[in-house]
Amino acid sequence: MDDPRCCLVTGAGRGIGAAVARRLSAAGHRVALTARSGGELDALAAELPGPALTVPADVTAPDAAERVFAEVENVWGPVEVLVLNAGAGTSAPLHRTTDADWQHALDLNLTAPFRLLRRAVPAMVEHGFGRVVAVASMAAKRGDPYISAYTASKHGLLGLVRSAAAELATTGVTVNAVCPGYVDTPMTDGTVASISALTNRTAEQARAALERRQPIGRLITPDEVADAVLLCVASGAITGQGINVDGGAIQS
Repeated sequence: MDDPRCCLVTGAGRGIGAAVARRLSAAGHRVALTARSGGELDALAAELPGPALTVPADVTAPDAAERVFAEVENVWGPVEVLVLNAGAGTSAPLHRTTDADWQHALDLNLTAPFRLLRRAVPAMVEHGFGRVVAVASMAAKRGDPYISAYTASKHGLLGLVRSAAAELATTGVTVNAVCPGYVDTPMTDGTVASISALTNRTAEQARAALERRQPIGRLITPDEVADAVLLCVASGAITGQGINVDGGAIQS
């Protein structure tokens, strides 16, 4: 993709979102950043080589999609590249997964991306160009124990991506997902702490167990996930896909 584009990255304050924002900016695009943490967004914006706009928001708020898009449009015009990265995981046995746990997973990992995608599509279709990339998970493709709410939400996200891609296939708008394994991010640090607390293993032992979940024997880096996101942004022929970035854990 040669032309500079107006990009919006959710969950941009750290981890995968920050890595994607850096790569998009380095490629010459304007990058709007949204997350709950305004301080982290400001710090990231200050280091990006190109134009950056910070729009702090809780994407689970019912009015968040409209407010964030309106602010970006007011400054730069329509969003052309949307990276749906905001998300979080929870872990609990099925019988201890509360209604609140379940609803939070759906709100953050599925409903918020749906609202943002819905808000982005009309302008993208009108202009005959759009790239939407959702950061899902290998949990979008298989079931693992103790993460039922997270897994259900990520399966739903991949289903949303596939249906939207089919609907928009002739419009110039592509919709894809990347499905990482365990990535070396603050979210995985939280998973390590949770495993350590529940199993009496040290943090080092817990992290090693997660590393072994990838056949390559290590955690995925945020930049490796960003590689897949940038591929989806660059290509008009990739759509409706869930691209695994998991070190060979799921061969599909």
